[in-house]
Amino acid sequence: MTENPAGPHRPALARGRALPSWSLLAAGLLAGSLLGGTYGLVRTPTYTATSYVVAVATEKTEPASALGFAQAYSRVATQLAVLGDAQVWAGVPVRTLRSSVQTATSPDAPMVAITATSSRPDLAADMANAVSRALTRHANDTKADTHVELQQFARAIRPTDPSSASPTVTALVGASAGGLLGGLLLLVRPRRATEEPAWPASVPSPATAADVHGQL
Repeated sequence: MTENPAGPHRPALARGRALPSWSLLAAGLLAGSLLGGTYGLVRTPTYTATSYVVAVATEKTEPASALGFAQAYSRVATQLAVLGDAQVWAGVPVRTLRSSVQTATSPDAPMVAITATSSRPDLAADMANAVSRALTRHANDTKADTHVELQQFARAIRPTDPSSASPTVTALVGASAGGLLGGLLLLVRPRRATEEPAWPASVPSPATAADVHGQL
């Protein structure tokens, strides 16, 4: 009697489907965590330093006008006229200052924050201080007309800790992204049938059918 050719393949198919559905989610978490942690280890850390200047109204104008001038000085700080002077004190070209320096102001105080980032902590502080010095100089050259002078409020100090994310943080971010991707794959993958597929009935060989007929 010949065996059903489909029979031996059923255990193999069952073994192929033995992998649990949550394995995609676990694989995504693990892969994302490893990639994120590795990125955090090999990436060059960045450092951030900030200096502050404050706009002060003279006796010839109202104190409220200083707030408006602070907003204007914040926009001027990253212009070529200021960065051209700042590059001399910072020791870096203008394009480096333009890509590394940002400014911010407060809606309630006439203060300008000048922030610089660099892979070197000392250079980050030097760039922030150089831009604040150049901005103060340009602002005070016209204080006779604006009746507002710019004064240094706080110098940037050399940062001791990097401002970029640590490997632990990047690993957590990678794990979150990997888990999200694994979850999406679980949602879009084809769903298995809840029941086993019907297998074709085995047909007896001619020799076996003849023996059965003879017995009858």
